[in-house]
Amino acid sequence: MISAYGQTDIGQRRTLNEDCILVGSDLFVLCDGMGGHKSGEVASALAADVVSGFIRRSAEDTELTWPYGFDPQISYAANRLHTAIKLANRAVFRKAASGEDYTGMGTTIAAVLAQPGGARITYASVGDSRIYLVRDGRMTQLTRDDSWAAVWQGEGNDSDATGPLKNVLTKAVGAREDVDFEVRDLEIESGDIVLLCSDGLTNMVPDSTILNLVTANGDDLEAACRALIDCANAQGGRDNISVILIRRSR
Repeated sequence: MISAYGQTDIGQRRTLNEDCILVGSDLFVLCDGMGGHKSGEVASALAADVVSGFIRRSAEDTELTWPYGFDPQISYAANRLHTAIKLANRAVFRKAASGEDYTGMGTTIAAVLAQPGGARITYASVGDSRIYLVRDGRMTQLTRDDSWAAVWQGEGNDSDATGPLKNVLTKAVGAREDVDFEVRDLEIESGDIVLLCSDGLTNMVPDSTILNLVTANGDDLEAACRALIDCANAQGGRDNISVILIRRSR
């Protein structure tokens, strides 16, 4: 059995919250929108809605059409999440092309689909919103950032990337007509906590502090979410801050 809680906050410096979160019984989605004229808010909400819609339809319709094909080499849940995000990308891309107010908009996405009982999750991400696993006092980043900074480090550079390109994304939902990404399954143990978060948290709070706050409040997911957001705001809150915590009961 799993429990979950999510929270989003405007932060200290933004006038609009362009993040969008969805906390369901088995689906958990976090999107960090981008673009002017409030279009980031539109992109993140649209992506979350499309993902949720396909996941719901694929649970109800046994004769569902798979618009991007069905990959027999990955699980049924992975196919569902893969198709849902592909459809979200297409929807945001088309919306971005529909008028000047939406030009250039896009969104990150981090999504988790939990199996009945919570013993396994399926997860995927596009952009720099992250998914972590907290297990036995350790925290592991499950996803890889689609950013220039991650490319820099992946090329063997020891130092962190600096300069104007540091936070530039190499992928985003809606930026192009199609998007490639990995979908993975993971067995979840009793007591595990899965964290989804936007870069409004990770750019403000180091991983060690995130781990301490989650483990200190792990039995109370709402308190843990509040503690993470409060910490990011205390450090300056330069961006919108969103977190979702999922816990498998012991």
